[in-house]
Amino acid sequence: MAYKVVVIGGGPGGYTAAIRAAQLGASVALVEKDQLGGTCLNRGCIPTKALVSGAETLAAVRSAGDFGIDVAGISLDYARLAARKNQVVGQLVKGLQFLLKKKHKIEVINGVGRIIAPGRVMVETGRGESVNLEAENIIVATGSRPALIPALGYDGENVITSDEVWQLNKLPGEMLIIGGGVIGCEFAGIFAEYGVKVTVIEAMPTILPTADREAARQLQSLLKRRGIAIKTKTKVEKVKKEGNKVAVVLEGGETISADKILISIGRAFNTDNLGLKEAGVELGQKGEVLVNRFMQTNVPGIYAIGDITDKIQLAHVASAQGLVAVDNIMGRSRAMDYRVVPSCIFTSPEVAGVGLTTQQASDEGIKVKTGKFPFMASGKAQAMGETSGFVKVLVDPESDKILGVHIVGPHASDLIAEAALAIQLGATAEQVANTIHAHPTLAEALAEAAEAVHGRAINI
Repeated sequence: MAYKVVVIGGGPGGYTAAIRAAQLGASVALVEKDQLGGTCLNRGCIPTKALVSGAETLAAVRSAGDFGIDVAGISLDYARLAARKNQVVGQLVKGLQFLLKKKHKIEVINGVGRIIAPGRVMVETGRGESVNLEAENIIVATGSRPALIPALGYDGENVITSDEVWQLNKLPGEMLIIGGGVIGCEFAGIFAEYGVKVTVIEAMPTILPTADREAARQLQSLLKRRGIAIKTKTKVEKVKKEGNKVAVVLEGGETISADKILISIGRAFNTDNLGLKEAGVELGQKGEVLVNRFMQTNVPGIYAIGDITDKIQLAHVASAQGLVAVDNIMGRSRAMDYRVVPSCIFTSPEVAGVGLTTQQASDEGIKVKTGKFPFMASGKAQAMGETSGFVKVLVDPESDKILGVHIVGPHASDLIAEAALAIQLGATAEQVANTIHAHPTLAEALAEAAEAVHGRAINI
C-alpha cells in the first residue's frame, strides 16, 4: 500500500498532521500502537483536567458558605469521579476515530510501526501479521514516556508514574511526589483537595523551575497554605518498602513514608526500535531526533514532530510542528517559530506564561520594564472569591513592545491567549492598555498590568 504521508504515532502531533495532510489532498495512513490520542488524551492532558475539574468543584462546594449557600454532608466518591474521567476520555477518543476514519478517510492501522528504509514502514499488528507501507513521506510522532531512574524503585504499584496514577481505585492516605515540575504540582493540588496528605520533593531551589521565578514562588507559597508540604533543594537517595508503605530516604538521612510515591521527574523519548538509526536518521546525545525549522530530519522524506524533537514538550507545540511538517510536505514552505508558546499549569490557582521570563531577561542581559496587577484589586476576582495571584507584563523599555506575560490566578490558562496574540503581533503595552476590555472581567487585569508598566494602573 502506497501513501503520500505515513504518520507513526496518533497523539496530538500525529493526528493533527494526518488530518491536515488529508485536508490538503494527500493519501494518509496513521499508525498507532495503543489508543488514538496518545499520552495527552489517554494518560495526560485530558484525564488530568477531568480530575482538576473535580477538585475545583469540590473546592467550590466547600466554600459555598461564603456565598450564603448552606451545604451539608459533603463527600467524595472517587470511583464515580474516575468513571466520569474515563467517560470524558472515551467520548473524545470516539470523536477522534470519527474524524480520522469517517470524515477524512485516513487509513488507521493499529500496531507498532518501524521504518525499514526511507520510504518504507513495516507495521506489526499484534496478531502475528505484518503490514508493509510505502510512503513518499514519513512523519515520526511517537512522543515520550515518564522518565525513570533505578534508585527510585519504580514498581508500577506502590511507586508509580503518571501512566499508572489513573489505575488507582481508591485514594491513598499519604502521597509523596518526587519532582515539583508541572506534572508534580498539578497532581499535588488534585490529591490535596481530595484529602490526601501530600509531600512534594524537588531537587531545584523552587518548584516549576522553568516558569517565571516570581510566579513559581507565588504558587509555592499558595500550595503550602493549602497544607501541601514542599521540600526544595532536596535530593532522594533511594526508595524502600516499609511493610505496606513505601518511603524515600533523602540526602542527609531523613526518611519520609507514604502509601504511594508518584515519580514525575521528566519524560524520556520514544525513539527506541523505530528503525531511525538504521534509516540514517541523526539523533542527539539524549536520544532526541534532530530536526530543522521545517521539521525535516537529515534524511529526505522523513520528518519528526512532538516530544521526540526535544524542543518544547507540550501538546500544542506538537500539533503546531505537525502542521508545519505537512505544509512543507505539500509544497507550502513554512518554518516553525518557538518564540511565542504559551504554557499553562492547571493548579489552583492556575499558572500561565508566554514569552520572556524574569530570569531569562536577567541571564541574557535584556533590559525590561515591568507592570504588575494583583487579582486582589480585580472586581470580578473579588466577586468570584478567587483573589490570589497577579498578572505581570514585561516590556522592552525602548519600543514598549510586550516581551513576556506571566499570570498566577483564576482562569490564567484562558487569559494567556490574549497575551500570546499580543506578543505574536508585536503589540505594545500602550496598545493593550488602550484596548477597551469589558467590565467586570478577569481580562481587565491584563490591561491594568499593561497600564502599570507606565505607572498608570487605575485600581492600584
